[in-house]
Amino acid sequence: MYFSSVRLGKAYVSFHLLPLYMNPVAQRRHLSALKSAWQGKACFNFKTVPDAALLAELERLTHAGFKFFDDKNWV
Repeated sequence: MYFSSVRLGKAYVSFHLLPLYMNPVAQRRHLSALKSAWQGKACFNFKTVPDAALLAELERLTHAGFKFFDDKNWV
């Protein structure tokens, strides 16, 4: 099952996190610091290198997404 991906574009880097798409509760709860980079339901676009706080938030969100998939026995 598709979990996440990184796409290098000309103007930005995209990080797609499918568990976020499948869990609207997590969308509302976890997107405080990442709101400016959030595109659509499960994609984050970064035009510059994110600072340590944004990377930490993205890491936390990725771990929460993995737990969501693990709880459903999808991984």
